[in-house]
Amino acid sequence: MTNLNLFSQIISKLDRTSFKKIVSEKLTDKHQNGYDSWTHLVSMLFCQFAKSQSVRDISNGLRSATGNLNHLGIQRAPSKSTVSYQNKNRDWTLFRDYYYQLLSRIGQQTGFKQRKFRIKSKIFLLDSSTISLCFKLI
Repeated sequence: MTNLNLFSQIISKLDRTSFKKIVSEKLTDKHQNGYDSWTHLVSMLFCQFAKSQSVRDISNGLRSATGNLNHLGIQRAPSKSTVSYQNKNRDWTLFRDYYYQLLSRIGQQTGFKQRKFRIKSKIFLLDSSTISLCFKLI
């Protein structure tokens, strides 16, 4: 677990059981072969963090991390056509509901007490600027 990269550390913080619960409620994996909703989520998060410009960037970027895909919870990198098809046909409300579930769980935490503590391991920081979720219509 010491060789995990930053992206896999971010993915490991996501609550996968609550995601599976939302998937089972919305039945988004009902007729899927190999490219499930979790793989779609990981692909889209990779797209945002890597600032990918096309589905080719997503596919090739995930394919370049072949040995580390199991740390992300996916079996193999999706093809360009698979990513494109799922972006067009998968129910987007799944990701909206999961976002609001995550926001309510970790985004609005209050009541922190100030305590002195000592950090004994490395800390990896992420830029706190907002991630643009807009896209261009052609």
